Amino acid sequence: MTQFTKSIDADGVATLTWDTPGKSMNVMNMEGFQELDALIDDVLADDAVKGVILTSGKEGSFAGGMDLNIIAKMKESAGDNPAKGLFDGIMATHKILRKLERGGMDDKNKGGKPIVAALPGTALGIGLEIPLACHYIIAADNPKAKIGLPEIMVGIFPGMGGTTRLSWKLGAMGASPLLLEGKLNDPKKAKSAGVVDEVVAPEELLTRAKEWVLSEPKIVKPWDEKGYKIPGGTPYHPAGFMTFVGASAMVNGNTKGVYPAAKALLSSVYEGMQVPFDTALKIEARWFTNVLMNPSSSAMIRSLFINKEALEKGANRPDVADEKVSKVGVIGAGMMGAGIALVSAQAGIEVVLIDQKQEAADKGKAYSESYLDKGIARKKTTPEKKQEVLARITATTDYAALSGCDLIVEAVFEDVGVKAAVTKEVLAAVGPDCIFATNTSTLPITELAKASDNPEQFIGIHFFSPVEKMMLVEIIKGQQTGSRAVAKALDYVRQIRKTPIVVNDARFFYANRCIIPYINEGIRMVKEGVEPALVENAAKLVGMPLGPLQLVDETSIDLGVKIAKATKAAMGDAYPDGAVDEVLFWMADEGRLGRKSNAGFYSYDDKGKRGLLWDGLEAKYPVADEQPDLSEVQHRLLFAQVLEAVRALEEGVLEDIREGDVGAILGWGFAPWSGGPFSWLDILGAERAVELTESLTAAHGDRFATPALLREIAASGGTFYDRFGTGADAKAA
Repeated sequence: MTQFTKSIDADGVATLTWDTPGKSMNVMNMEGFQELDALIDDVLADDAVKGVILTSGKEGSFAGGMDLNIIAKMKESAGDNPAKGLFDGIMATHKILRKLERGGMDDKNKGGKPIVAALPGTALGIGLEIPLACHYIIAADNPKAKIGLPEIMVGIFPGMGGTTRLSWKLGAMGASPLLLEGKLNDPKKAKSAGVVDEVVAPEELLTRAKEWVLSEPKIVKPWDEKGYKIPGGTPYHPAGFMTFVGASAMVNGNTKGVYPAAKALLSSVYEGMQVPFDTALKIEARWFTNVLMNPSSSAMIRSLFINKEALEKGANRPDVADEKVSKVGVIGAGMMGAGIALVSAQAGIEVVLIDQKQEAADKGKAYSESYLDKGIARKKTTPEKKQEVLARITATTDYAALSGCDLIVEAVFEDVGVKAAVTKEVLAAVGPDCIFATNTSTLPITELAKASDNPEQFIGIHFFSPVEKMMLVEIIKGQQTGSRAVAKALDYVRQIRKTPIVVNDARFFYANRCIIPYINEGIRMVKEGVEPALVENAAKLVGMPLGPLQLVDETSIDLGVKIAKATKAAMGDAYPDGAVDEVLFWMADEGRLGRKSNAGFYSYDDKGKRGLLWDGLEAKYPVADEQPDLSEVQHRLLFAQVLEAVRALEEGVLEDIREGDVGAILGWGFAPWSGGPFSWLDILGAERAVELTESLTAAHGDRFATPALLREIAASGGTFYDRFGTGADAKAA
């Protein structure tokens, strides 16, 4: 399977074209590196070749990066000494790119052939690291293109020379947003940042590249010349010293010390700037090996790339015909309905947005207009595209407008009676094949489906708020939900470019089943006299984006009260959270309903900006003289979530641990460094997890009781991913 081809024109300019077969965008693998290496040797040895253009055969893109499936397997295939195997493999790629960079020059920088990277569009990861090793980078003026190094977002860092070359080229300060934040730029912004050298019209790309090659350009990289000074200074230069002090503080402030890749990247840059360039590459390779050996990185790659992509491509989709949505009816134009209408229209779907009153429906459509206006101001969209999107949304009170809809998404008030009445009214207006989806976060789908004459065509779709920002959608199967309804929901979620998980019907489904115990455990500790700041900071120091008290402020305390009352009514004497309700109900009675009322567990100013924890909390629930260890608080907060995930798998609510991990990270931000609840248990070890849950049960009660499945995996000496990892093995049953 050839990935690179070579052609030489009459002027002696060789063009190496990268075109990975069967892929819409080039991705690099080990075979590709071997081909590139051989072609570099070829063109450098051929006296007829005056210079080289490296470009892509894919329209609108150069490369999407390294095949992360290969990276995930690198450790496993590295032999008995995986660290050495990884390091040797990485250094082999450095050798290839260094050969490209030297271009055939001798030790005195004499001779050599100019090599230019001609980027038709998007260049990410290794797709930018290779051009950075070329002598010049020309990008086509393609505003949709993204150029950058996003590796930090999936738990690694640019380890094929990109970290060293970019930081030596731009300086630590200039490279920081691109390396530590994974910032992506369009071609013009990439040129302004100093990443690419020139931007030309797409039709002039190869012509300009050839002109540059034949212009007898200087090809020695600045770091290969004596006396090169890195912009901004090295770590022991006065200016450089201040940069690294600030960068270290920023990294630790942002990551709380739980993301190994960011610290390793900074260490690679810091150490690499104090030695010659080739030694810096070796330092980068060592730190990259260190990251790849860390189970956190493997777990993040697996969950945030491999498993996420598999779910988005329909890994658990029933084997039925295409169910692409052409017209969707959204019932209820409140915050959720308005957001659903927006993302649907953006995906090119015709939308009918219905509410009881025309002004409410119009307000729901106006939400899209306001959102798009902000996008125009930020140059994310255009007035023309705004009009296209708005033209797809019909805001009305007339149910007859639903004629022709192949999917309904009902997003009315969370009440069984209200939803039942709406369901009947809608089904009377739509065709017999229309799939009906209810957007709910807590109400049982099987119960709601009783309002439908066709429960096999009834399904739950749980959107997270705000819809346009949150990437997860939880699809819930009722007891009688059929395969076509599941396929329709999955195809729709794919159309609106979100990530789906499919779960079975049970109280709180999967996401809320895990989120609520996390919030409750934090509130319970406050009542016990644990310092509220300890609760909040313990959560953040273990990788949770929000502490439980801040999270309940954001979601609203009165919603928590409502859920608690409904749960207690359903569970009766078995209800376990009376201690939590005391705090929650008291807060509600005090009028402290969270951010929306500018008063909750935190204090807020008149503009709604969050301040410190409310001092009235400690007045009501005094802080105990003796405080628990940080690790005990963290274990309580994590196991409150993780044990519910395991129980959901045991009970068949969750069918696939991949969905459990991806859903946890995207849905409520479960410690992304861990790869998700099941990945975290595998990192911790099932045997250790059993020890900790037994200790927590003895100290704090049966809510921490060890699930039988966890005991079983501990006894076997295996892991959740060993047993339920991929494909058919992902199913618990």
